[in-house]
Amino acid sequence: MTAPGVLLGFDYGTKRIGVAVGQTLTGTASALSVIDVHNGRPDWDAIGRLLAEWKPVAVVVGRPCSMDGSEHELTKAARRFGNQLAGRYNLTIHTVDERLTSFEAELELRGEGGRAGKQGVDAVAARLILQTWLDQCAAEAKR
Repeated sequence: MTAPGVLLGFDYGTKRIGVAVGQTLTGTASALSVIDVHNGRPDWDAIGRLLAEWKPVAVVVGRPCSMDGSEHELTKAARRFGNQLAGRYNLTIHTVDERLTSFEAELELRGEGGRAGKQGVDAVAARLILQTWLDQCAAEAKR
């Protein structure tokens, strides 16, 4: 677990990065927004504004994996993104397996009667990533 406070969760992608906000005290996360990626570069100004606004104690970045748990090209890119967040903003970075979060986000949005537009999917996937990390921490604390 990390220090009590606000967390931001990121669902890294090559076109968009979903963002969620969560709270260690309540153990809950909510979809927040989507950051654009242009020519392989995240919009660092937009990320900086979110970090300045929310002042997270740490961030959680989804770790893309193949279904068998092995790494692939996007795994390395997401790791690099997390390392850049840590270096640029002096933040503690946590990662969590994000397999099937985009699929689950699409199902969730459709179940709510909404359209599963890409931007909505990315933010909901970020919430699922962050919620997974919060749930894992709560389970560890009970041991």
